[in-house]
Amino acid sequence: MRNAALTLGLIGGLWGMLVGFFSFGYTDLLIRYPELADITGGVANMALIRTMSLLAPVLAIAGAAMARSVNLVAGVLLLVSATGMYFTFGFGVFTMFPIAMCALAGVLALAARQPDPH
Repeated sequence: MRNAALTLGLIGGLWGMLVGFFSFGYTDLLIRYPELADITGGVANMALIRTMSLLAPVLAIAGAAMARSVNLVAGVLLLVSATGMYFTFGFGVFTMFPIAMCALAGVLALAARQPDPH
């Protein structure tokens, strides 16, 4: 279970990085070209999007890295990452996989009671 949490958390974190790159880039475009917000609708909370674009994937990757040794902390970090992605970016075509993978990895890390056999 810990190995599955590590793998799913790492994949979810890397996919979340991709979402974060595009989200941060979009907000950067809105800062540089404010007239773009009239065409696209802009964003409601730019600071939240910019913060979570960095924080959520980092939490997921850190949780995945700790999944084999400190599973309870890893599970909490992975679930916080999934929750942050959900409330910041919403559940859509590009976010459903990182959210689902991080959430499942968090549950698996929390459910792991003993170290995996080697």
